Amino acid sequence: MPITPVKKLVGAAKAEIESIPPDEARSRAEDGKAVLVDIRDIRELERDGRVPGARHAPRGMLEFWLDPESPYHKQWMLEKPLVLFCGSSWRSALAAKTLKDMGLDSVAEMSGGFSAWRDSGMPVDKDDSGAPTRNGG
Repeated sequence: MPITPVKKLVGAAKAEIESIPPDEARSRAEDGKAVLVDIRDIRELERDGRVPGARHAPRGMLEFWLDPESPYHKQWMLEKPLVLFCGSSWRSALAAKTLKDMGLDSVAEMSGGFSAWRDSGMPVDKDDSGAPTRNGG
């Protein structure tokens, strides 16, 4: 069986999920209508910085953190709609689709990911040395 290209998987996921631009994601979070969830690898956060106020949920733990029956469950994942983002929105599209498949209706992904957020001039947390800061997960 041939390998399905990841680009095709991402396209199929994006057809089934809500994608919102960074300014809308920021607005929803600031209005208390959503939680921004950064699923990038910790090394990306350390290298590139963080979106202020975003929660960090490692991509490899998302399903376990969402599932109330998991010993790793995080209640905050069920309290407000989630807006997932990664570096460019490929991983977050796949992740949002997976969470939707698990039964979470209130999930979206931020189109363009962290790159689009940063490139649009929105704030990025970094410490005085220029290194990103940790804002909790």
